[in-house]
Amino acid sequence: MTNPTPRLLPARLPLHLPDAAVAYAAAGVAVFPCVPGGKRPLTEHGFHDAATDLDRVGAWWRKHPEANIGIPTGHGVDVIDVDVHATGTGFPVLRTLQQENLIAGWGRAVRSPSGGLHLYYPSSPEGEARSWSRGRAHVDFRGTGGYIIAPPSIVNTEFGQRRYEVIARGRNPRPVDSAAIRDLLTQTPAPRTTPSADGPGRGGSVEGLVEWVGTLTEGNRNAGLFWAACRLAEAGLSDGDSYALFEPAASRTGLEAREIASAIQSAHRTTALNSDAAASEPIVGRAFAGMRR
Repeated sequence: MTNPTPRLLPARLPLHLPDAAVAYAAAGVAVFPCVPGGKRPLTEHGFHDAATDLDRVGAWWRKHPEANIGIPTGHGVDVIDVDVHATGTGFPVLRTLQQENLIAGWGRAVRSPSGGLHLYYPSSPEGEARSWSRGRAHVDFRGTGGYIIAPPSIVNTEFGQRRYEVIARGRNPRPVDSAAIRDLLTQTPAPRTTPSADGPGRGGSVEGLVEWVGTLTEGNRNAGLFWAACRLAEAGLSDGDSYALFEPAASRTGLEAREIASAIQSAHRTTALNSDAAASEPIVGRAFAGMRR
């Protein structure tokens, strides 16, 4: 027996906040009110108070008709949150995640008021996936222990009031592998010797990276190799040169050739995308265009 398509958001979503809150609840999506124009919960216990009871939800929004709509994540809905800040954007990383086939299966795509992106997924029935944040990558995961502000909520920004908007619907939603994304974005501790400012090959820096990769243990091998390959990419080496240097050491740790090649290619793509981010076209339009279904 196949599972029905998860209801990540109501099929039709009114723009009037009280009506939208009731629509969520009627669709089986628990909601709770947040301050008008902001993200702070209005209820005593925050997202723990979220409900699908129509009487309760209706009472909340009769009392606070301008309240934004919060949805607790991790129990039916998970969200990949791509941020846009003055300090950077997560869209270059998102492109890499798309190329690595790590973000397929989203059911709804929502543009956030800052110009960022929320990708909605059904939660995995096999176990909880806890929320995590990777600030330097500007990509977060909203799972167990978190919540998201949902459309058509409005928040105050430096450019005025902006609304959360559904911009695309996916096909065949399925859970996202948040652990694989987290591991890819997690920088492992730096080895004792790293590439010097004078470039690779001087002062034993490349040799130190290769030696360190050979010491990686299961659970850290892919992330460690990715980190080391990023350092060589930043120093100007090609992915072919990185593979030739790292393959013997990475093989000794138990990684297969395809895993080694994939990690190194991903590292070089990520480094190139990050270096080109400032010259990218308008963020949502370009980065999301390739993911429309």
